[in-house]
Amino acid sequence: MTRVLNFSAGPSQLPLTVVQKAAAQLLEYGTSGQSVMEMSHRSSTFLEIVRETERRLRSLLQIPQNYRVLFLQGGASLQFSMVPMNLLKPKGKAGIIHTGTWTKKAIEECRKFGECVVLASGEADHFHSIPKDVIVPQDLDYVYLCENNTIIGTKYKTLPECGHVPLVADCSSCILSEPMDVSRYGLIFAGAQKNMGIAGLTVVIVRDDLIEERPELPSMMSYAVQVKHESMFNTPPTFAIYMLGLVLEWIETEFQDLKALQSYNQRKAALLYDYLDSSALFKNEVKKEDRSMMNVPFMTDDPQLDAKFIAYAQAEGLVNLKGHRSVGGMRASIYNGMPMEGVEKLVEVMKRFEEAQAIC
Repeated sequence: MTRVLNFSAGPSQLPLTVVQKAAAQLLEYGTSGQSVMEMSHRSSTFLEIVRETERRLRSLLQIPQNYRVLFLQGGASLQFSMVPMNLLKPKGKAGIIHTGTWTKKAIEECRKFGECVVLASGEADHFHSIPKDVIVPQDLDYVYLCENNTIIGTKYKTLPECGHVPLVADCSSCILSEPMDVSRYGLIFAGAQKNMGIAGLTVVIVRDDLIEERPELPSMMSYAVQVKHESMFNTPPTFAIYMLGLVLEWIETEFQDLKALQSYNQRKAALLYDYLDSSALFKNEVKKEDRSMMNVPFMTDDPQLDAKFIAYAQAEGLVNLKGHRSVGGMRASIYNGMPMEGVEKLVEVMKRFEEAQAIC
C-alpha cells in the first residue's frame, strides 16, 4: 500500500506510528480479549484508558487543577450552542470577535439564547487579518473567539486582554500544535479530527467557576451534568478517546513537550510560506503577522489553473488540497500528523507545476 499525503482540514492525516499501533491493537487491546471498539465504557480497562488520556492531556497542556476536562460528542459545532446555553446569564450578553465562517456560525447560535455583540470584525479585510486592540466591556458574561481559522488561514498570536471577563476559544485547528497558557481562558473546546485524533470526539476544558447547575437545560447539554458524570452521562466516543490517547503518547515520545513540537511545526510552515512568498504563480493573501501555522490557503489568479494544479498534485499522491468552497483556491492543512517530508513534497510539486506553466 502506498499512503497518500492528506492535506485535508479534517479529518486529517494521523502520524503513521499512531495508525500502526491502533492497527496492532485493533483485534485485542492488551490482554483484554477484545477491541476497544467492543469494550464497555464502564469497564476498568476502558476507565484506565480515559484516565491515562486525561493525564497525558493535562501534562502536555499544563492544565491547572481548577479546570475540568470533558470528552464529549457533537463536534465543535455543538459547542456554538452549549457555550451560550451554559455561560449566558439571564438578560446577560456575550461578546464575539468575528474572524470568519466559524464565528459567524457561533454568533447565529448565540443569538438564539440571548444577546450577542460583535466587538470587532475582520470582514472589511475579507478576514485576511485578525482584529487588534479589541476593547472588552467588563459587563459581558464572556468573550468568544475562534483562535485559528481553518478556511482563511489566520491565527491569533496575541490574545485580547479580557480583564475579569472569561475568554472562550474554539481551538479546534490549533490545539496541541504549540504551548498555550490555559489559565488565560475560561473555556476551551476543540474537535479532535485535526490535531488530536479522529472524528467523533470534542474536548472541552472548562474552569470550575463557570460550571453552574442549569436545571432548565437538557442534561446532555449541561456542563455541570457532564462534569458530575465524568463525561459518562451516556456512552462516550470510546474509540476516539483511545485514539486521542495514542496521539498524546506519540507527542510525548517524539517531542517530549509542546515547545519542541511547536518548533517543528514552525519549520514546516516556514518552508511552505517562504516558497509562496517567492512564487510568481501562487499567492497567500493573509497578513503575514496573522498567518496560521496549521492551515495555509493559496491560489493562482485563475480558477481553472487552480483546478489543474489540484489534479496535478493528486496524481503525485497529494490529496485534499482543494480550498474551502466559500473561498476556492487551494489549502494545505499541515497539522501535527503531517511530516516535514510531506511539506517538502508539496513544495517540490508546486515548483515543478510553476516551472511547467512558465514554459507554456
